[in-house]
Amino acid sequence: MRNKLNIGLFGFGCVGNGLFDVLNKSNLLDATISKIVVKSPNKTRSIGSEHFSFDKNEILHNEEINVVVELIDDAKAAFEIVSEALSRKKHVVTANKKMLAENLDTLLALAKENKVSLLYEASVGGSIPIIRNLEEYYNNDSLSGVLGIVNGTTNYILTQTNYGKDYETALAEATALGFAESDPTLDVDAYDSKYKLLILIKHAFGVTLSPEQIFNYGIRNIKPQDVRYASEKGYRLKLFSRGEKVENKLVGFVAPHFITEDNVAYNVNNEFNSVTVEAMFSDKQLFQGKGAGAYPTASAVLSDVSALQFDYSYEYKKSNNTENINFTNDINLKIYAGASNLAALDIFQWIEKEEIFQGKDYAYVTGIVNLKNISGVDFNKEHDLFFAVLPE
Repeated sequence: MRNKLNIGLFGFGCVGNGLFDVLNKSNLLDATISKIVVKSPNKTRSIGSEHFSFDKNEILHNEEINVVVELIDDAKAAFEIVSEALSRKKHVVTANKKMLAENLDTLLALAKENKVSLLYEASVGGSIPIIRNLEEYYNNDSLSGVLGIVNGTTNYILTQTNYGKDYETALAEATALGFAESDPTLDVDAYDSKYKLLILIKHAFGVTLSPEQIFNYGIRNIKPQDVRYASEKGYRLKLFSRGEKVENKLVGFVAPHFITEDNVAYNVNNEFNSVTVEAMFSDKQLFQGKGAGAYPTASAVLSDVSALQFDYSYEYKKSNNTENINFTNDINLKIYAGASNLAALDIFQWIEKEEIFQGKDYAYVTGIVNLKNISGVDFNKEHDLFFAVLPE
């Protein structure tokens, strides 16, 4: 039996506006947005002022509203809103990956205590239905890995560098197109991708991690020489969120990767996202879709809202079998590292060097390093050097 959904919406930016449009164009949902709470009274918006309020309690204290959709960009404020909504026995749909990554188990306990659902398909991969698939399709398949391009901004920038543009030009284009924020730090330094990896790991392996446990390194420091190296080798650069389980060991990190033409993600370009899932029985499968933009993300939010008509909730069955799974950064990686001189590359504590090159103004080394030995370094701040994981 379908439930009638009375929605209170927080935020009316790109995704909130898109949700309002797609919800009003859908004939399959018995759902209404009753009130929209926003922060600024001075913005020009696409619909009339009668739809809006600036007081969160007009949604949270309204007993007729049974679903809260949270689409704001402030993780701390989002946590307060979502926590209170769950406590007041309202279902919640959110796209806030930072808020989820930092507070997931706390929010899950609140949802369970109050017998309501917390859904967040839109938090990872835009339009890609990856969380629902990890929960449902792969429910009985033993997973060994998830590998995601889950940030449209960085994938757009890396795609454009393949076409010969430098980082600054590609970033400016991404900003103009609305993929990058005015401060792109969360994207280009791979924090956004890290939060999303944490959520993927929860649904793929049942393990809850904290953001501090996951190493993240982005693409801010890429130089034309690094792109030239990739071109000469026939590689493309992708920023991967990578989670792997081998026996009882779980590894998770975010870093640029050089990949070859036979990699299924080789042609995932521009703002598109992808997640590759590797499983014992179903082998390797690629999920691909737009990871940025109003309508792709709004479609994922709409999917969650639709599921609430039938009291859907995530079951987290994999979380019941995690006692013997140990997270570790103790993994050897083959990497390429480039800088203005070879001495700058000694920061990597090389286990083995395979190729060494010193030119007039640029040098690089390829070889083996252990992630555990470098995970304490914030390489996003090492502006002279760039590194990427090589094909294994």
